[in-house]
Amino acid sequence: MSDSSKTTHFGFETIPEAEKAGRVHGVFTSVASKYDVMNDAMSMGIHRIWKDAMMDWLAPRPGQTLLDVAGGTGDIAFRFLGRTKGAGHATVFDMTQSMLDAGRQRAEAESLATQMDWICGDAMALPFEANRFDVYTISFGIRNVTRINDALSEAYRVLRPGGRLMVLEFSQIPNDLMQWAYDRYSFNVIPPMGQAITGDRDSYQYLVESIRKFPPQEEFAAMIRSAGFDQVKYRNLSMGIAALHSGWKI
Repeated sequence: MSDSSKTTHFGFETIPEAEKAGRVHGVFTSVASKYDVMNDAMSMGIHRIWKDAMMDWLAPRPGQTLLDVAGGTGDIAFRFLGRTKGAGHATVFDMTQSMLDAGRQRAEAESLATQMDWICGDAMALPFEANRFDVYTISFGIRNVTRINDALSEAYRVLRPGGRLMVLEFSQIPNDLMQWAYDRYSFNVIPPMGQAITGDRDSYQYLVESIRKFPPQEEFAAMIRSAGFDQVKYRNLSMGIAALHSGWKI
């Protein structure tokens, strides 16, 4: 199949692969100024607990280097640096410059500018040499990548031997009744909330749909193993609404 005929999903819509990155870029450019506020509203603040759980399992150490892909405004990177007690470095990588600009302003306000880099680009073609970073994280971003396997292969490439991958992403609740209730909330509450807070219903309709298209926990763990990672494990958060996946480059 030629590149021009390959298709992927954008939420529940089937589109040419070549269009997805542009559409996702449009979504996050549209909501950038209210992104953090909306995260708090639609998760009732629980996303902060999930991110702290990510740091607890990751256990950052002084001197480590982080690449946070789809890092947006730097939420994970700031947490990482806080855990390294001022002796780490974080590179925030995202496809949306306006998200990075918002994060850079926060870094300057918190006197962390020298410990952080902000780079715009494509998760499937990272502009870094191999074996560079100690830690690779991606939070609520990998489901938006056009070819997830390519992003995981790039994660493996840029990590040093002994480096660690950690992915925080929405997942599947292993209980049909609870999943049904969560679906009702997601589809009936989140898009109208997005309209009220950001003025953009369609972007949040896409985000809700994209969660349902993402592989369940075991299937995604298998994809991580296929990219070369060892000791792959996952932990459900909030009964499986989100999940943390961890893997190591041996």
